[in-house]
Amino acid sequence: MFKGKKKEVNYRTKKPAPIFIKWRFVTVCFFVSFVFLALISRAAFIQVIEPDRLRYEGDLRSVRVKSFSSARGIITDRNEEPLAVSVPVQAVWADPVQVFRNDGLVDTVRWNALADVLGLDRKKMLVRIEENRNKRFIYLQRQVGSAMCDYIKGLKLLGIGLKEESRRFYPSGEVSAHLVGVTGIDGRGLEGIERGYDNWLSGEPRRRIVRKDRYGRVVENLSLGVLNEGKPLQLSIDQRLQAMSYRAIKQAVADYRATSGSLVMVDVRTGEVLAMVNVPSYNPNNRADLKSYKMRNRAITDVFEPGSTIKPLVILAGLENGVVDENTIIDTGNGVMSIGGSKVRDVTKVGKADLRSILRKSSNIGVSKLSLSMPVETLLGLYSIFGIGDVTGVNLVGESLGLYPYRRSWSDFERATLSFGYGFSITPTQLVRAYAVLGSEGVKRPLSILKTESVVLGKQVVSRKNTRKVLDMLESVTEKGGSARRAAVAGYRVGAKTGTTKVAIRGGYGDDYVGYTAGIAPISAPRIAMVVVINEPQGDKYYGGQVAAPIFSEVMKSTLQILNVPPDGKLTMLQTAKTNKNS
Repeated sequence: MFKGKKKEVNYRTKKPAPIFIKWRFVTVCFFVSFVFLALISRAAFIQVIEPDRLRYEGDLRSVRVKSFSSARGIITDRNEEPLAVSVPVQAVWADPVQVFRNDGLVDTVRWNALADVLGLDRKKMLVRIEENRNKRFIYLQRQVGSAMCDYIKGLKLLGIGLKEESRRFYPSGEVSAHLVGVTGIDGRGLEGIERGYDNWLSGEPRRRIVRKDRYGRVVENLSLGVLNEGKPLQLSIDQRLQAMSYRAIKQAVADYRATSGSLVMVDVRTGEVLAMVNVPSYNPNNRADLKSYKMRNRAITDVFEPGSTIKPLVILAGLENGVVDENTIIDTGNGVMSIGGSKVRDVTKVGKADLRSILRKSSNIGVSKLSLSMPVETLLGLYSIFGIGDVTGVNLVGESLGLYPYRRSWSDFERATLSFGYGFSITPTQLVRAYAVLGSEGVKRPLSILKTESVVLGKQVVSRKNTRKVLDMLESVTEKGGSARRAAVAGYRVGAKTGTTKVAIRGGYGDDYVGYTAGIAPISAPRIAMVVVINEPQGDKYYGGQVAAPIFSEVMKSTLQILNVPPDGKLTMLQTAKTNKNS
């Protein structure tokens, strides 16, 4: 029987029939649909419900604000002489990322040239750039002049840029430094007028909003703000008087080897400050000279006991309250008076004297008896009316109120010392304001460091009649036999009072003195009130009549001549009468 061959089957090539698993398909479709719906929901949330968020995030990464600083306002004196001006300069900056993207610091010759022109240490500059290699902006030097900037542009260093800015320049230098002040390297006021009126002088910077790409290139200008320039400021200062006063005080401080000196001058008709100087001073154009002890405006910050310069107010208080009149005689005895176990002394014996003689001879006993004859509140009240212990109105940063006593009970000796300027402290500016009130015949005005457009009317705080009497008495102090005869000015009627006090220290008084002179001229029609303070003069001369009165006379004479104030002195009037008679 024939047997055929069996057919071979290749089980390896046979494919199994596909198996459809329904639950697996449904699960996959569910998750795909869920993810799809989540994406649609998220897109709808971003674009419909919260569309601003994405724009905000995008703007954080691309929108930048570039500020263009406005020119700072110019400061001038009353005659429009510039005291502070702004000059254009530039800042040199580096982009370390771009520097190292372009071969870094390989070209050492040009990098060393950059360091040399900027006055920087070569190694330190390169190390600083290396340490900040991941930053996009660092300053290398601020306030660089145009000539240096042209040289830096010629170096063609990639990653080095220039930024426009301004620098403050002070033509008057150290003469008006304490008053005008100084700005920081960023153009913000640090001292004086520059700080007190910073917002007025600065204005508002111009802002430009742009969109940048990832490489820092501007791809779109979005908006450009309005530029509001800084406003100019005109001070009440007369730079001619300021410079002349500064020279006189500086010379006096050097001659008497004093630690410091101050002078404040006020127009009694308007309350405008015409001069305010201090020594030592500083050069605001040289930042290496900005030392704290030099930058203090001592005319408004430093306090001292006014001493005998307060005596005219004591006499005025007596006249105002009817305690005495101009003919009252006060017996000062033999020059020594005991009060509560303490003694009040006169430098020279005065004996029995009227108010004019007491003021001319500067009798401590005379004003002490006058003070004890009235309530202490009466005397302190008049001091307060004249601005003692109060702000003067100059609106300068750092002004001190002084040390004004407020007590419920006073001993007789304390009441006596109040009459010759001990027991309280004031600033030179407060003292000159008190004399300005006296010179304006009892009209009180705030002092102003800005030029006034019109005369401030002020307030009549004491009677003109009694004030006029005190002014006439004050004139006798500068005449023959008076304690302030060195403050006299030839050809003019001048009223002045000198003072000398010991420097107060913790626990009492030291061995140093403060000498000062306060006064008014001309007496016939008061125009100028002035205070001169010489702090801690060395040597045999330390009395106010020795160190401060001559400076007062010198500066007052020049001031009256510069302002064309007509002479009113007795000698001048006699010469005029003689000339008229001969003609």
